[in-house]
Amino acid sequence: MLLGSEMRVLITGTAGFIGFHLARRLLADGWDVTGVDGMTAYYDVELKKARHAILKADSRFTERIVMLEDMVALTRAADAAPPAVIVHLAAQAGVRYSLENPRAYSDSNLIGTFNILEIARQLQVGHLLIASTSSIYGANASMPFGENDRADHPLTFYAATKKSTELMSHAYSHLWNLPTTAMRFFTVYGPWGRPDMALFKFVEAIAGDRPIEVYNRGDMARDFTFVDDTVEAVARLIKAVPRRGHPAADAEDSLSPVAPWRAVNVGCGAPVQLTAFIDEIERVLGRRARRELMPMQPGDVAATFADWRLLHALTGYRPSTTIAKGVGAFWSWYQEFYSPEKR
Repeated sequence: MLLGSEMRVLITGTAGFIGFHLARRLLADGWDVTGVDGMTAYYDVELKKARHAILKADSRFTERIVMLEDMVALTRAADAAPPAVIVHLAAQAGVRYSLENPRAYSDSNLIGTFNILEIARQLQVGHLLIASTSSIYGANASMPFGENDRADHPLTFYAATKKSTELMSHAYSHLWNLPTTAMRFFTVYGPWGRPDMALFKFVEAIAGDRPIEVYNRGDMARDFTFVDDTVEAVARLIKAVPRRGHPAADAEDSLSPVAPWRAVNVGCGAPVQLTAFIDEIERVLGRRARRELMPMQPGDVAATFADWRLLHALTGYRPSTTIAKGVGAFWSWYQEFYSPEKR
């Protein structure tokens, strides 16, 4: 079915940050998009509704308000417009929240992903892409993180569920010859981002003249990846369908020896110190932050750093947006969306 006469895709999490941007991109590329989202109250539902309102302005977008755990409703949504591709982005997100409410991660990330795997198997989709995370590298000290590095020591339950979804999808890929790509996202940021993410929290606090909490006293680095770059990578990976016995020619491939399955890092490969990131936010806003230096939080890691070579070998693309441009784009959106005239 893949990329045949009917370019139909089912995306889970379209009211979420990355899912919204991907749906908008694929609609522009001519796809018919079924968007599944549970509209959970983990953060501001009005923000989620605003994202979906933009998508619903396109007649080729179909909204389905469905929880991942509801197999009957999820199957109904998929059967209404059987997709050639499924991009599974919906999940209970947030590293720190997994310390407070681990059951939400079990329900959404494990049971929900199992349901998606069953639907992909039943519909025999041409390509299943699932969101994973740099967090699965956990306690790994060797950098940059490569897709074939062992990832056996997750530091949070969130990371553990994401590693589990990779293992579950590999089993399905092997058993049912289901082409599957696990996309390991690295600290995605940009316009329409989540309120629990560092950039949103820092901007909101600095703009409101409130202090910001700087963990590990700023001695941290993240491979910040702009959302447009992430979406470009995903759009290209849709066409990079894993096939048994056909590894990438120009990079060490994570292609499974027994399944049409691979993991791919989606990151810039250019870690930025947290202090430098805050410096850039200050420059863009034209205000100084009041920094409260805090200890390392449970489950946090000192640095993330993506090896991007497999992504480039498969797609010819590497994320490259600078934090100066990315932070500026977020600030422009934030001012417009939260302007007094719109509240």
